[in-house]
Amino acid sequence: MRSIRVPADRVGTLIGKNGETKNMIQKISGVKIDIDTEEGEVTVHDDVELEDPVMALKILDVIKAVGRGFNPEKAMRLFEEDEYLEIVDIKDFVGDREGQVTRIRGRLIGKNGKTRRIIEDLTGCDMVIYGNTVGLIGNSITLPIAKHAVELIMHGSEHATVYHYLESQRPRLRIAEMGFDL
Repeated sequence: MRSIRVPADRVGTLIGKNGETKNMIQKISGVKIDIDTEEGEVTVHDDVELEDPVMALKILDVIKAVGRGFNPEKAMRLFEEDEYLEIVDIKDFVGDREGQVTRIRGRLIGKNGKTRRIIEDLTGCDMVIYGNTVGLIGNSITLPIAKHAVELIMHGSEHATVYHYLESQRPRLRIAEMGFDL
């Protein structure tokens, strides 16, 4: 049995309307979960015999992804083969200065969501900015590229430089789309 805490404002999303999201997660994973709506504590009963032993880790990532701001449909992408979650803490780059965190969040989102959309479109990763973190979901090839783009922005690189980097990675990403391992 393992437990993971999700922010109080994300508990309802994890449960879903009439418990649909929670039931879907349990059905896909074969693992029972209990959600304490007061504390945001999610208990994962992974002590059962699973067909896929990795499922116990995947369900934790799905719960963590929903807790970090992903909608449940995008988070369930983590149940697929070669899909991973990466959480980057903005404070690791700017410290505890709230003004800097807000500025970096703005740079990551871009005007009308342009920067976030370009990173998602060019890499095929899903990206969400929630609180002090940036969440990314992608495969073993796209995820490091998207993470590097996010880190470039947090280190202060010009947006044009980041877009150029993403464009330069397109051949690699196209090969990955075809299903070839690099």
